[in-house]
Amino acid sequence: MNKLRVLRYQIWAILWTIVILVLCNMKMPASNGGFFFEGFDKLVHLGFFFILTIFLLYGKINHQHNYSFRTLTIFKIILVTAALGAGIELLQWKVFTYRSAEWWDFACDMAGVFMGVFSYILLHKSNYNEKTD
Repeated sequence: MNKLRVLRYQIWAILWTIVILVLCNMKMPASNGGFFFEGFDKLVHLGFFFILTIFLLYGKINHQHNYSFRTLTIFKIILVTAALGAGIELLQWKVFTYRSAEWWDFACDMAGVFMGVFSYILLHKSNYNEKTD
């Protein structure tokens, strides 16, 4: 029961993961080069995983009621999101064959994750570790 209580802090991350899984495995209309422009798909992957990382960090902050994380927590977030990104590409490769599995999509997923982690570290250091006079 205690694990379920911890999961309630990650409800936004869980819901967002479901959205990512559905949208990344949906059949898209045929287009030449991209939905809106060339590379739009990569931008979407980056944005999806940036937001997922922010939701995971937000849930962890709410769970522990402070802004401090151990390095292991950030490493776990990177591992979980990497597994999700790789899983999506494997699904697109083997199950949803109408979608194309690309390593560049996974690279953009990880770029979004690292952008989220970097944003947290940058904001955490600047806003919460300042010395007050």
